[in-house]
Order: sequence, then structure tokens, then C-alpha cells
Amino acid sequence: MPRIQTVTDVGASLETVFDLSRDIDLHQLSQAGNKERAVSGRTSGLIEMGEEVTWEAVHFGIRQRLTSRIVAMTRPTHFRDSMVSGAFKRLDHDHYFEGLPDGGTRMTDVFDFTSPLGVLGRLADVLFLKRYMRRLLDERNQVIKLTAEHRPPA
Repeated sequence: MPRIQTVTDVGASLETVFDLSRDIDLHQLSQAGNKERAVSGRTSGLIEMGEEVTWEAVHFGIRQRLTSRIVAMTRPTHFRDSMVSGAFKRLDHDHYFEGLPDGGTRMTDVFDFTSPLGVLGRLADVLFLKRYMRRLLDERNQVIKLTAEHRPPA
């Protein structure tokens, strides 16, 4: 069961970073290279507790769908999305937010999943999948960071 943890410091308020992390439209922008788009459930705006979104994207040359649901939320410090259906056997993504003394925010992602196909899935995890998923998280987080830091204050 691979577990990926990333930490990104953002020069913006806790509330701003929390909301940008739930923004369906910004997520689509961050994953445009994979042609990722929301096709069902919440398809734009800020996803809320209990809501689902179905994503369609191209990964490894294959069009895939993944539906996730927000299963926990404590505004503005944490939310969790969990896969309801998709290619993985299990996938949970915790998003943590901590205010920094300078007024910025530390965003920590904990992403863990279980690949399908038993031994073959575990081999794929080691060979390429964990690295691939980390890159997707890093791309998403950089878009959140750039958007937050270049947004005029409210």
C-alpha cells in the first residue's frame, strides 16, 4: 500500500489555500495535460462535504474514470476525498492545512492507495506508479500555490 506525503508552503491565507484545494475548476486546470475533466456530480466550483465528483482523464494512454467523495471536512484545516469507484482497489487523499507565523499556509497531502491486480499491482507501484502519482500531486500543488500567491487580497 503506497503512501505519498507532500508538503507545500504557500504565501496565502489558510482559508484561501483550503478553498483553492477544493476548487474543481482549478483542479482541471492543474491536470489539463492529462485531459482531466469533471464529468458527473460536482463539476465546477468548490466541492463540499458529502459531495462526489467523477473525473475522466487519460493516464498511460487509457481513458479512465474515477469517482471520489468528500468523506471528512473540518474547515479550514482538513478534508479527505476517498475513491468510490475507479481503477484502484482503494484510494484516500487527506489534505491538511496549517497556518504559518508569516500569514502563509503549509499544505500537506497524504495520499495512499492500493493498486489492483495483487503482485502485479505492487510491482507497478514500485516501478512507476508511486512516482507518477507524486508528480500529479506536485503539479496540482504548484498550480494552487501560484494561483494563491498571485491572487489579489480579498
